[in-house]
Amino acid sequence: MNSTAAAPETGNTWFYFTLITVFTWGIYGILLHKGQVLMGDPVNGRYKAFLFVGLAYFLTAVLAPLILLMSRGAAFSGYTTPGWSWSLIAGIMGAIGAFGTLLAFGAKGSPAAVMSIVFAGAPVVNALVSLWLYRHELDFSKVNPAFYLGIILALVGGGLVMKFKPNPIPKKPTSAHSSSSVTPARV
Repeated sequence: MNSTAAAPETGNTWFYFTLITVFTWGIYGILLHKGQVLMGDPVNGRYKAFLFVGLAYFLTAVLAPLILLMSRGAAFSGYTTPGWSWSLIAGIMGAIGAFGTLLAFGAKGSPAAVMSIVFAGAPVVNALVSLWLYRHELDFSKVNPAFYLGIILALVGGGLVMKFKPNPIPKKPTSAHSSSSVTPARV
């Protein structure tokens, strides 16, 4: 069993990993919507798509870490109750968020509008919940006013992106009668 701890990352490695998340979560909504539509089932397509989201979570979030833990010789004991509880809650929140996104698409929300609200609102929720969770460790008297301005700008920016997003080209109306099927007048 290998119990050596990994060396702490230095430099900007964390930033590059963050960009992976920005990219994958940035395309998540549009891919999810496309999968829902391509299910070809207007009634149950979102639930079918969510089933495959769950399968993807299983492959990515269960099998991949299991293989990594096994390859590192990690012990499968010693999971603390607070550790697994908070991790489980986090996973549930992520799954509920994915499901809420699909429900928004099913209620005729466009990916551009839905994801603009999600990605503008999520950082604000994150900041506020972080402040609350760590309120005993923070000195609120020294919070830079730019922090509050950033929250307002995130909300305004998300609203502007949603309101002024490019719209699809309107489809030309199709008439029920073509010019070749003119009915002769009755005498």
